[in-house]
Amino acid sequence: MNSSASQLTELCSLLYPKNCCHEILDEFLVTKPCLSAVVSKTLGYGIIAGSTLVKMPQLVKIWSAGSGIGISFTGVVLELIAMTFSAAYAFANHFPFSAWGECLFLMAVTALIAYLVLKYQRNQLSALTFLVVYTALTFVLMSGLTPMSILWSLQALNLPVAISGKMFQAFNNLRNGNTGQLSAITAVLLFLGSFARIFTSIQETGDQLVVWTFAVASVANFLLVSQIGYYWNQTNLYLKSLEKKKL
Repeated sequence: MNSSASQLTELCSLLYPKNCCHEILDEFLVTKPCLSAVVSKTLGYGIIAGSTLVKMPQLVKIWSAGSGIGISFTGVVLELIAMTFSAAYAFANHFPFSAWGECLFLMAVTALIAYLVLKYQRNQLSALTFLVVYTALTFVLMSGLTPMSILWSLQALNLPVAISGKMFQAFNNLRNGNTGQLSAITAVLLFLGSFARIFTSIQETGDQLVVWTFAVASVANFLLVSQIGYYWNQTNLYLKSLEKKKL
């Protein structure tokens, strides 16, 4: 093996299993286990990269409108709690970063969305208090201070918490007859991301609790995507009427 090939294999092993890098780059072989591992890792890294932008359309839409109308604060907070439980559980179990890394980016942006919604629906002080409390909770869960037994219980609660968050938003849409400032781009990307995570969770963690969480989350995300499509015209008319009232 020449030095350049060796260096390439070493670089590859930073992101993928070393035996697979050696097999593919040095021996020019592709076995089914390594193919599955490489596809899963690549998909996972893609999800992480996409997660830096997936909720930005929602954040920008609320900020530019100066309004969180149509967004369920309770739903956002429940979704944020579910992400935090999932990240803390994965971190404590030393799962590969490619299997859960997007949670960190989604947590940060979702916390900002919750902050803006609370700021516009209530006041600045309430929004700042929320950020301080959430930051403290996240530190306790991910600092090693929380026993694994508690983290497992929180992960088990993740499923009903996450679904409850989506259902609060879905009920809010149904009650209003429109989806307000809910971003179609963010909703679609969240659905695709959670659906892809079913495969990566099976491949990289083997944890049935995590797999089922993403499976059910995919169904809930699809419900919100469907509502956005169903209420598309009503939502546009409603938002235009709000703009006219501001003039």
